[in-house]
Amino acid sequence: MSHLLLEAASGTLHCVVEVPGSKSIANRALICAALAGEGAVVRNTPGGDDTVAMLNGLRALGLTISEEEAVVSFSSSLDLLNSDEVSIHAALAGTSSRFLTALGVLRKGNTCIDGFDALRKRPMEDLHVALERLGAEVSSSLGKYSLPVVVNGANTHGGELKLSSSVSSQFASAILLIAPYLSSGLTLNIEGERVSESYVMMTIGVMRAFGANVSVDAHEETLLRIRVEPGKYTATEYFVEPDASSASYPLAAVAICGGEVFIPGMKQESLQGDTGFISLMERMGCAALWTENGVQLSRDPQTILQGLSVDLKDMSDLVPTVASVALFAQGSSTISGVGFIRNKESDRLGDLAFELHKCGADVEVLEDGLRISPRSLHGATLATHHDHRLAMAFGLIALKVSDVAVEDPKVVSKSWPMYWEMREQMLRSSHE
Repeated sequence: MSHLLLEAASGTLHCVVEVPGSKSIANRALICAALAGEGAVVRNTPGGDDTVAMLNGLRALGLTISEEEAVVSFSSSLDLLNSDEVSIHAALAGTSSRFLTALGVLRKGNTCIDGFDALRKRPMEDLHVALERLGAEVSSSLGKYSLPVVVNGANTHGGELKLSSSVSSQFASAILLIAPYLSSGLTLNIEGERVSESYVMMTIGVMRAFGANVSVDAHEETLLRIRVEPGKYTATEYFVEPDASSASYPLAAVAICGGEVFIPGMKQESLQGDTGFISLMERMGCAALWTENGVQLSRDPQTILQGLSVDLKDMSDLVPTVASVALFAQGSSTISGVGFIRNKESDRLGDLAFELHKCGADVEVLEDGLRISPRSLHGATLATHHDHRLAMAFGLIALKVSDVAVEDPKVVSKSWPMYWEMREQMLRSSHE
């Protein structure tokens, strides 16, 4: 397996970093645009594997789509009456596979969604059961409620649906995105402890931008009731915000090394819950300055990073990033509320801790998170476990720790194909 030996920073960092568009927002916007049809345009789409899988899936469904740089334009809409059988391969893209499965239940014909072995092992049960309750036919050849799955929407209807929040907000988002096209709309009751609720609110924000009538009728501690009226999306020109999850890496790099970084296009009022990463860095000792054009994060090298205790259930993609910064803080840090991320691309708690232990880190896996106690670290070769977020987090650790190598570095293509080039750019800005 290929590996990349990473260079450490020579001092503080001083740079501007352009981050790609949010893949989470882009995939939601692409589903809405596919249903809206001719005239819909999605700008600033990222070039990662998840977006590629989504676009390939939409083309397999018969949509006419053109791409020019980061602009995706639609010349047709999804033909819901088409009875042809369609096969979609989603590679390793969990979000794309789930959204395309839901989209398939609007069609009269069979839609088969599959992916590589690691995606076949990802949880799908709550989504598949929910789609069955909406009248769709759902069948899997390898095991119930897994990929590959065949869905048929000849008898799909709307109504009222209950969904647990305990596994993945992507299930709720997948169903919400198709809800305007259900015969009587949808009332969705999301029950239980809030997990990644910010992503559900992101979905609602994108749907509204495309003209959907969505209301949040109840917003209680253990119940989120969302009503989507029947209707159609409007062909819209939609601009995708810079990706807050991706932005966390250059922001964390400055937190670790000191200096400053400016991220153009970042908005304090954002659809993305992961924008909250900046306030976490402020708690640890950094300073943030928001402007009309973006955000600057800085840390005076004389300011010592402080450990923190934080519930990251609404920013779960940031767990490896926060853990990486915590390794260089004064005092221990505790991350909680994220037991569910053991079912991501990797076991993002167990696999992360296992790899960090190779560098001498003191990382304890808790029932719903991690406890990190800083101590001296050393180099090691770290496995990425097919997980782009682990790979990018290891790139942060290597800024301060010599002789760190990352296996399968190309895994970052899932969300940020140019990540290692960006890291090199940041290193070139470093000085004592």
